[in-house]
Amino acid sequence: MPLYEYACEPCQSTFEVTQSFSEEPLKNCPKCGAAVKKLMSLGGFALRGGGWYTTDYKKTSKEPKGSSSEG
Repeated sequence: MPLYEYACEPCQSTFEVTQSFSEEPLKNCPKCGAAVKKLMSLGGFALRGGGWYTTDYKKTSKEPKGSSSEG
């Protein structure tokens, strides 16, 4: 369910509420009962699955550079 952020000017509080898409937006502050304003905020994201950081890069050989097995 989405997380929405609201602000109340009279009591200067900012709070988040988890609401489904079908629910009406909040109209009153839970602390003081004054009207609240829905804020626009950035959505969060999660990096899931393989391919992040340690698995992104080609594995290096354990043999030091400059050495070879040829005589």
